[in-house]
Amino acid sequence: MLIVKKLSKITDLIKIVIIFIFFSTFKAESFEKYNSADNISDYITGILLFNQSKYEDSYKYLKRLNGLEKSHLTFPSKYLYTLVNSGNFIKAFNYSKKIEREKKNSFESDLIIGIYYLKNSKYDLSNQYFFKAKQKSSKTLLDSYIVNTLLLWSDLRNNQFDKARIKLKQLDNRFENIKKIQNAFLNCFFDRNNTEKLFNELISNTETDFSRYNYFYANYLKSIGKDEKAKKVIESSLKKYPRNLLLNQYILDLNNAEKNFDFSCKKEKDVAAEIIYIAANAMSSQSMYSLSNFYLNLSKFLNKEFHAFDTLLAENFYKISDFSSSKKIYEKLINHGAAFKWFSYKQISRILIEEDDKEGSLKLLRNSYKELPIKGIYETFDYAEFLKNNEEYESAIKYYTEILSRVDKKHPLFPKVTDGRGVSYERSDKWDKAEKDLLASLEAKPDQAYVINYLAYSWIEQGVKIEESLKMLEKANKLKTNDPYIIDSLGWALFKLKRYKESKNYLQLAVRLMPADPIVNDHYGDVLWKNGKIIQARYYWNYVLNLEKLENELKEKIEKKLIKGL
Repeated sequence: MLIVKKLSKITDLIKIVIIFIFFSTFKAESFEKYNSADNISDYITGILLFNQSKYEDSYKYLKRLNGLEKSHLTFPSKYLYTLVNSGNFIKAFNYSKKIEREKKNSFESDLIIGIYYLKNSKYDLSNQYFFKAKQKSSKTLLDSYIVNTLLLWSDLRNNQFDKARIKLKQLDNRFENIKKIQNAFLNCFFDRNNTEKLFNELISNTETDFSRYNYFYANYLKSIGKDEKAKKVIESSLKKYPRNLLLNQYILDLNNAEKNFDFSCKKEKDVAAEIIYIAANAMSSQSMYSLSNFYLNLSKFLNKEFHAFDTLLAENFYKISDFSSSKKIYEKLINHGAAFKWFSYKQISRILIEEDDKEGSLKLLRNSYKELPIKGIYETFDYAEFLKNNEEYESAIKYYTEILSRVDKKHPLFPKVTDGRGVSYERSDKWDKAEKDLLASLEAKPDQAYVINYLAYSWIEQGVKIEESLKMLEKANKLKTNDPYIIDSLGWALFKLKRYKESKNYLQLAVRLMPADPIVNDHYGDVLWKNGKIIQARYYWNYVLNLEKLENELKEKIEKKLIKGL
């Protein structure tokens, strides 16, 4: 009963699987001690909460199972992940030392102890524990690479540059880009003359996005007294990457003599933190959020002053719909510079929309935009986009127009602004202006699949330029294959041209790709009717009437079609 009471919202199947894992990893001689409803319930609840990334809640349950590591093979690793991800690193360190005394240490416990000693400049001890971790099985290829990297950086003070460089070359070649980053940091650590050259080669790479490393290059230049050159590096990089948050905040710090981040390539712990962050970012991109958060928290422990790490942590929580945890992080980031403040308010506004607080979201971003000391074109564009996406079309048009008065047609924002304003005009029933803007956007940047789709579909709905629209949509479909919106538009153009058999193939695919969209299903019902599939057509029309996101106008049309057909 206790388990059912605590986990009433969790499916029985998941509970059964976890119970099976719990007992299958138990040692028989200790079975009696933990074979109670409370202990089983605490374990299952803790693991389920951990899998939902509710780390602090998970910790409350798992900490009750003191001593379980003596008999449960996988408990130590799970508990350590919970401790680290809930911000209890020192408790994770103490627990790691405890299970080491009991000879139950694992990859994670050795890694955590090594990180602790590296943070506290006890390099020989940290190196010993990283070596122990290397001997144990790891979860991923990245785990192995991280440990080998930590072995390198924890042993630098015992090595000359040439020996360290040999060790770097011996690292896994599948991580060539990370090796390039480490090579620049390694040369910086040893004060080598070609440090600037290596950073330059890194940020000039056209195959990989190393934009982040403009910050580290500029930070290095500032550390050796080349303040003006540091500023030029950031200003130049912002022309290429105007939306890069780290670079935007750093140029403000340089101009205002502030310091919102602390990093030094002369500190092993700082470099190790950055390399671990790279791994965390890679894991996040593979939707491995708990593992990503584990490594992010290790990075944060090593360099707690590098607040940029928190942006990925907040985004990880957002992606799993833990809006409360994400919002808390952004609320802290507000205090770390004007660029981070604006960015954080934008993210919090996005969360408020997800929480169905549109009014609160609009008010928050409206006030934060007003408070901006400098309202650049990118900040204004962000605000205009936010207004458009939340159906504040007239206000959005005002800010899009302001941007267009400040940029020319060659500016990278021009096609985006004319697209945004065009959509806002169309939604405000000002088609002549909308058409003009959408065409201007495509003239500036012809291969915008979604702009092509928006303009072509608008023409089709008006019953004009359908042949031209079809050609445009065929191009859009090549640019963005398997996009359901474009496929639907393509099928609808063929429908309007009375090419019903061809139309059916596209609209059928669109329904498969987007089965809950009312318009797509309505279109498919229409084409089924025209192909003589009367019963199937009525089925899809009826299906649309039961969908949640159904506008009244479409509902009325379908109700008429169910009575009279097409």
